[in-house]
Amino acid sequence: MRGQAGFFDIDERYVRLSEAGDPLEKLNAVVPWEVFRKPLAKALKRSNGAKGGRPPYDPELMFKVMVLQALYGLSDDQAEFQIQDRLSFMRFLGLGLGDRVPDAKTIWLFREHLTQARAVEKLFARFDKHLAKAGYLAMGGQIVDATIVAAPKQRNTDAEKADIKAGKVPDAWNDKPAKLRQKDRDARWTVKFSKAKVAEDEKAQQRDIAVPAFGYKNHASIDRRHGFIRGNTGSTVWADTAYRSKKNEAWLERNGYVSDIHQKKPKDRPMSEATSRANGRRSKTRAFVEHVFAHQKSRMDLFIRTIGIARARTKIGMANLAYNLTRYVWHERRSAPA
Repeated sequence: MRGQAGFFDIDERYVRLSEAGDPLEKLNAVVPWEVFRKPLAKALKRSNGAKGGRPPYDPELMFKVMVLQALYGLSDDQAEFQIQDRLSFMRFLGLGLGDRVPDAKTIWLFREHLTQARAVEKLFARFDKHLAKAGYLAMGGQIVDATIVAAPKQRNTDAEKADIKAGKVPDAWNDKPAKLRQKDRDARWTVKFSKAKVAEDEKAQQRDIAVPAFGYKNHASIDRRHGFIRGNTGSTVWADTAYRSKKNEAWLERNGYVSDIHQKKPKDRPMSEATSRANGRRSKTRAFVEHVFAHQKSRMDLFIRTIGIARARTKIGMANLAYNLTRYVWHERRSAPA
């Protein structure tokens, strides 16, 4: 029976991970993690180490734990286990076999501090600044869209739903604080449309099917040239018909933007061939944003496990930032000399 693994055994495992193309090693090598240190320090209220107790974990390490959670769709308990279990996670975080691993409560508390400080928006902006300095200027126009990020469905009565919609706490919940803590009063039901084949007269046709969804909206603006989620300085704006209104068009014109938003079908009249062709051209550009949302939902398993809009904002913001980190690695490695 083999004894405990030695340093050479671990080194050999790391070599094999690298040879297999460990994506976290690539992420570590390319992302300038130090750019996040200053905004993290400003956001976090650190206890005085002279008072005793365990010293706090390094903010950069804890931030990278949140990146892992965003990339792999991990809860706090799952993150604690996976860091203990996976060498690739340990190497990404700079932890050795003998080092302490943040537990689920520590991870939760760190995220709470960032949420209270609304720090994720600042971290996102800081990396966007780095992207601009690195030459990834957002000058190719922006693709605007939104998607529903699912949250656990709430089972409420019609009366409770009416109270929530009116911004009130249902009376029955006030006497049950434990129940109230588990009720998400900020997430909303909405209807999204998806294409489905419907049999009609022995022929299958594509139809829009209404599907109810519960969760939060992730509004994103995609840099058309480089594919990052960001605020753009390009002049052209692409979006679907939900964004077309006289108010939006007037705002775009006042602020120097060129609208290339989908045209709506005229009421009780067929859409003209010219408008249909123009919408088809717009769809080819807008399709890029769907790739971003699909990546977040399928590969990153984006799902809101927390309660309330402030925590959801942190969760979605970290998903958007983590996507940009991986996109940045792709661009940097693609442009690197062979």
